Amino acid sequence: MAEARKVLTLNAISARGLARLPQHYVVGGDVVDPDAILVRSANMHEMDIPTSVRTIGRAGAGTNNIPVKKLSERGVPVFNAPGANANAVKELVVAGMLMGARNLVPASKFVEGLSGSDEEMHKATEAGKKQFAGMELPGRTLGVIGLGAIGSYIAEAAIKLGMNVVGFDPAITVDAAWRLPSQVKRAESVEDVLRQADFVTLHVPLLDSTRNLINAQRIEVMRPRAVLLNFAREGVVDNTAVVEALDANKLHAYICDFPANGLNRHPKVVALPHLGASTSEAEENCAVMVADQVADYLENGNIQNAVNFPNVSMPRESNSRIAIANANVPNMVSQISSALAAAGINIHNMVNKSKGDMAYTLVDVDSAVPSSVIQQLAAISGVLAVRNLPAA
Repeated sequence: MAEARKVLTLNAISARGLARLPQHYVVGGDVVDPDAILVRSANMHEMDIPTSVRTIGRAGAGTNNIPVKKLSERGVPVFNAPGANANAVKELVVAGMLMGARNLVPASKFVEGLSGSDEEMHKATEAGKKQFAGMELPGRTLGVIGLGAIGSYIAEAAIKLGMNVVGFDPAITVDAAWRLPSQVKRAESVEDVLRQADFVTLHVPLLDSTRNLINAQRIEVMRPRAVLLNFAREGVVDNTAVVEALDANKLHAYICDFPANGLNRHPKVVALPHLGASTSEAEENCAVMVADQVADYLENGNIQNAVNFPNVSMPRESNSRIAIANANVPNMVSQISSALAAAGINIHNMVNKSKGDMAYTLVDVDSAVPSSVIQQLAAISGVLAVRNLPAA
């Protein structure tokens, strides 16, 4: 009989995603001593995460609400769902470009302020509409900073709208490079993008290196009257610098998904209530992806799309499997092999990969693994977590 697993949900997770978990799993918001936690936006930084937790699944792309570093130190992978909400964000960015290009939000507010008879409103409309004259997208240049799944989708959409696209991503993956339309011009730096673009859209994670990525210095190199779009993370843009640039008519508009006091009610700012992934389709896609990844990890030890672990996947070739999370230090594989050999356990297949300071090893063996051997492996210096995963 398959081992019972318990999954704690910290937010409402799509039912379609939860249905992907095996039937013997116990899932809910009041689960005690869970094996896994599924989360969307709940802040976990102050949470006392139980020692029973083996993995965290974020039904979305960003993991800023999760204490990833602390979990890495415990050997706990944090999964996310990159690309699952890409279409939803792409559509919102396109809408944002149109709002900025055609001044739709201030125009709508102007109409809301009209009064009088229909004839009086018509006259006021004809007299006032010139102030909202905009620009068309074909022939304009879109700069995309961050060329992952979302950035690639947006680049493709912009090209179909007749725009030129220039992009920059210093850490672009091979898969992302293959997805990127051939018409995208590769820039050499963030500044290179800013100098060329009429519209700039950001699609980078919030890291120390990307905080205030768009600041006063970089705004200075942007084209006059450019439109800045931020549907990535609030902290990648210096709001104070943006407001100053808007007030000085350096920027035409700022369209973002992150309301803030410094932006609220500014006539050239459109701030949306974090709608990037707020579609039923995106929520389902994210939940399905992360549920599949969490279940595969709990049952088979395979890792796909963990932000703090390498991707490691190995088909099962025996009934006994060991999964080991460890620090990326020399001689680890040799110590694991030696411990198994000393216990008379033959290794059938093994894979070991690393990502930064973290390494992960899957070992299929030809016989059952006693708990004493698991304890010996856990005692090796640098080993963070060991799991015994017999076939169901």
